[in-house]
Amino acid sequence: MSEEFSHIDEDGGARMVDVGAKSPTQRTAVAQAEVRLSQKTFGLLVEKALPKGDVLTTAKVAGILAAKQTHLLIPMCHPLPLSYVDINFEIRSSDHTVRILAEARTADRTGVEMEALTAASVAALTIYDMCKAVQKDIIVDQVRLLKKTGGKSGDFIAEI
Repeated sequence: MSEEFSHIDEDGGARMVDVGAKSPTQRTAVAQAEVRLSQKTFGLLVEKALPKGDVLTTAKVAGILAAKQTHLLIPMCHPLPLSYVDINFEIRSSDHTVRILAEARTADRTGVEMEALTAASVAALTIYDMCKAVQKDIIVDQVRLLKKTGGKSGDFIAEI
């Protein structure tokens, strides 16, 4: 069983993968999340008029901090020396959606997919938190890996 699933040992228990013998390589990952708002909430966000302040700046900082703490949140993740993390927002007035793009980079023995996914997720949750005073039925969805480079499994680009 352990040959099929890298995070499961011979007895079926969870384990952290030993990456000690691997050589460090440059690795990147880009992930996304989307936050769907009502027209009213979306307008307040764009106008920076929500009661809790500047939502997107706060969400960006939260996402970056989350990427740096991923190994504390996801049990089998290795702590990584991140060389770069950034969060960008695509504001779509056509459907009142904020698309979050999170990028993480490292030169290490394991990938940064979880760091990018965590950054996008926490940025989305921060937007929710800062908008919930005016809207409770906010939808957070479309959390997924868009791209990764480096490592044994090679490059990946999601079909959109």
